[in-house]
Amino acid sequence: MIPPRSSRRSFVLGALGAATLGTSTRLLAQTWPERPITFICPWPAGGTADQSMRALCTVAGRILGQAIAVENRAGASGMIGSKALASAKPDGYTIGQIPISVTRFSQLGTLQADPRKDYTYIARTSGQTFGIAVPANSRFKTLQDFVAAAKAKPGSITYAHAGVGGATHVGMEEFAAAAGIQLSHVPYKGGAEALQGVLGGHVDALADSSSWAPHVEAGKLRLLATWGEQRTPRFKDVPTLKDLGYNVVVDAPNGIGAPKGLPPAVEAKLRDAFRQAVASPEFKSVADRLDAPLLYLDGPDYAKYVNTIYQKETVLIDKLKLRDLMR
Repeated sequence: MIPPRSSRRSFVLGALGAATLGTSTRLLAQTWPERPITFICPWPAGGTADQSMRALCTVAGRILGQAIAVENRAGASGMIGSKALASAKPDGYTIGQIPISVTRFSQLGTLQADPRKDYTYIARTSGQTFGIAVPANSRFKTLQDFVAAAKAKPGSITYAHAGVGGATHVGMEEFAAAAGIQLSHVPYKGGAEALQGVLGGHVDALADSSSWAPHVEAGKLRLLATWGEQRTPRFKDVPTLKDLGYNVVVDAPNGIGAPKGLPPAVEAKLRDAFRQAVASPEFKSVADRLDAPLLYLDGPDYAKYVNTIYQKETVLIDKLKLRDLMR
């Protein structure tokens, strides 16, 4: 039976459309990138995440043959930049850092995006070394001193962190719950500002990734404990929370992503570029300086990791009553 003319016409147009799409995809693979790429960093300039991302972008841009310009869009514990990334055009010209806390904030309602559906994951890059630091002249010589003082006067000790609900805030609250103490948190827009709050004497302690490191080495701050599975090589005499009997580990790996719907050819180029960038001597040098262990995962494995953390965060939100903390 001969199909109606209108059906034949639809079939031909459909075939032509598919052929055109295939040709466009191949051309895109050959020509992208034709102009500089914007990289959204959801933290203020100067912090440890910002420094590591800039180092990565310098190397990846060289590999891709186009500059990658870092644009800081800080605020809301990294969620302003995360939302901007999810909402960007998926053409490969806007990429950015995806904080692992998107798995928490999406469930708390702070981020209007679903990390399981709204991003293309490019690479997990490196972890962070978190810790609790106090001024060198602080009365707290050890974490045991800190805990004893907090038990004596609940809520009297203040600590600075990089934003409500973020890794430094939640990690410190996990520790407080494990230690049976109550602390007063003071949120800042990022780790760099939180550091200045402690150095300026406005807050008793700092909960942050390794922004404190050079100041500990210079004798301006005292590091009471780190939050990793193992002691950090640069501060091997400083105990972890686990060493001191608190079953709390926080590393919050950084990762690179793009909006959902990225063309496969562009995704492949980005994954290859950032795989090489993470393995480069230039990035390793910066990561070592920041006490940031390399934790590379390729895009698909990184996406699986995000899904796993999403499920863990569901449990943590209820355990720590994070919805109450966010009010």
